[in-house]
Amino acid sequence: MTNLTFFTDYLAASIRLAVPLAFAALGGMYSERGGVLNIALEGMLLTGAFTSAAATFYTGNPWLGVLSAVVAGGMVGLLHAFLCVSLQVNQLVSGLAINLVAAGLTSFLARLVFNGGSAQKLAGIAAIRIPGFANIPLIGELLFQQDIVVYLLIFLIVFSTYFLFHTSPGLTLRAMGEYPQAADTAGISVSKVRYLAVVVSGCLASLGGAYLSLVQVKYFAEGMTAGKGFIAIAALIFGKWHPVGSSLASLLFGATEALQLRIQALGINIPYQFLIMLPYVVALLALVGLIRKSPPPAALGIPYQQQK
Repeated sequence: MTNLTFFTDYLAASIRLAVPLAFAALGGMYSERGGVLNIALEGMLLTGAFTSAAATFYTGNPWLGVLSAVVAGGMVGLLHAFLCVSLQVNQLVSGLAINLVAAGLTSFLARLVFNGGSAQKLAGIAAIRIPGFANIPLIGELLFQQDIVVYLLIFLIVFSTYFLFHTSPGLTLRAMGEYPQAADTAGISVSKVRYLAVVVSGCLASLGGAYLSLVQVKYFAEGMTAGKGFIAIAALIFGKWHPVGSSLASLLFGATEALQLRIQALGINIPYQFLIMLPYVVALLALVGLIRKSPPPAALGIPYQQQK
């Protein structure tokens, strides 16, 4: 029973750690399927984490915090779309600039809002315990004792898979990343679709940040995303720009992070710096192994001049 409890706790921790990655990867999928490279996922995550924490801190309502995070993430996505689609700035440079601005701005504002850079005792989002099912060994805690944000993620994964591969708008989005000239010839505005895709990307990634602040730790700390946006990019590539594949890759990286935390807790004589590196090493190895097996959308990162 002790082993089962340990294994259940480990899987539950893996899911909790994977949720922000999956939201960010899902957001990145929309942007990059639309042909816009999104290195700004880290900044979008951090923006969502800070905005949700600040709104919750002032209102005491975590759902207003989630809504604020979605709006703020959409605004960051709009900025990235403006730079990349309208101004045709180098998409890699735009994403890195947004990451740097988000890191500096959230740190500055956190010290103003929280008097020292972090907020304690935020009103968080509690898990929903489904009577009867929650007591089932192993799967009860994993599937029937989760918060509504996790259930929203599951819905979005299913919806995105159907939308992307079984609807006309999904086909249009994929065309923007593969062959935008065909969509332009058919009278579809490449700029409008790409704008929408990047804004949706920001909204979804910021939901991952809100989960960090309001569910996982229930406070905000400077730089709390700690590179999760870049891990999400690795999950996106590892999952071959597919909603299910990217989410499963996020779960793999979440499980790796949960493992290194438990190894530290067990007191095994391994320098903790090496354990902290473990998720990033796994992400790097995954990318190296798939570098030729996971081709990106053909038009990814390439600005498009609308035909007149």
